[in-house]
Amino acid sequence: MELGISTFGEVKPEGVSGHAAESFLRMQEIIAEGQLADEVGLDVFALGEHHRPDFIISAPEVALGAIAAVTKNIRLSSSVTVLSSADPVRVFQNFATLDLVSGGRAEIMAGRGSFTESFPLFGYSLNDYDTLFAEKLEMLLRINESEIISWKGKFRAPFMQRGIYPRPYQPALPIWLAVGGTPASAKRAGRLNLPMTVAILGGKPAQFVPFINLYRQAALEAGHDVEKLQLGINSQFYVAEDSEQAADEFYPSYEILMNRVGQERGWHPMTREQFEYLRMPDGPLFVGSVKEITEKIIYQHSLFKHTRFLAQIVKGYISHDKVLRAIELFGTQVAPAVRKAIPG
Repeated sequence: MELGISTFGEVKPEGVSGHAAESFLRMQEIIAEGQLADEVGLDVFALGEHHRPDFIISAPEVALGAIAAVTKNIRLSSSVTVLSSADPVRVFQNFATLDLVSGGRAEIMAGRGSFTESFPLFGYSLNDYDTLFAEKLEMLLRINESEIISWKGKFRAPFMQRGIYPRPYQPALPIWLAVGGTPASAKRAGRLNLPMTVAILGGKPAQFVPFINLYRQAALEAGHDVEKLQLGINSQFYVAEDSEQAADEFYPSYEILMNRVGQERGWHPMTREQFEYLRMPDGPLFVGSVKEITEKIIYQHSLFKHTRFLAQIVKGYISHDKVLRAIELFGTQVAPAVRKAIPG
């Protein structure tokens, strides 16, 4: 199993048009997090695209390029590229460039986006939410397969026999689909024989088993080898020396994040009682001791047989030294125990 870190790069909104000192500091922290993840032997470091004042990563491939310069082995991925509101040509070019910079370590994780700020920002209608993604995914896959393509679609001008450059160092860029819980998304990933990453941020993980089965069944019906499918799980995470320390250090930031997003989406306010329920052994939240995190990864593998787990850092108001310690514990203690229990 591959183990890695993902983050959206939470930042305190500064409300300035220049001299964004907090954002500068947070970006340096993210680069240090990627460097440490590589040093402790983790497999993947992923950054998620957002276009909000409380998240710093709007251009994952640019930040990943900086991380590529200070790492050697770790794979560098978006934890989501909002493909619906992006140009597939530029997405491919940017990640192919990252691949050349990193010596073949770039990946794209394409999704429709659970946050929708990018749609009006780039001139797209939410009425086209799914059709935009379907068309742009088709185009991105074709670009990845062929140096020269012709294209005619609904959402951009057509072109004939144009080359898309640069080409990546790898034979082709790995393209994953990042999904929430929509059955159509699982079926699409399976039908296209694409790796899929599922974000499990709420609800019992066991409830996602039928969803994963849809993915594999769609691949089987399309004639693909189900045994070769790659499946990732992405969950919010924090590990410390003991369980209560982890909970006490993580909860204040988690409460603020969930209540901020929840206010936009009509959720009930987060409580400590609910938080403790979510981090139980069969819950979705990976917050606890090394032993608890290890056991939860192994438990979920018994449910899903996934090939990758991404631990989503929620920094918030946690000091950076504690975030680095969590990454260190994940790489030096959790990862070896998981790899021993789940041989590759």
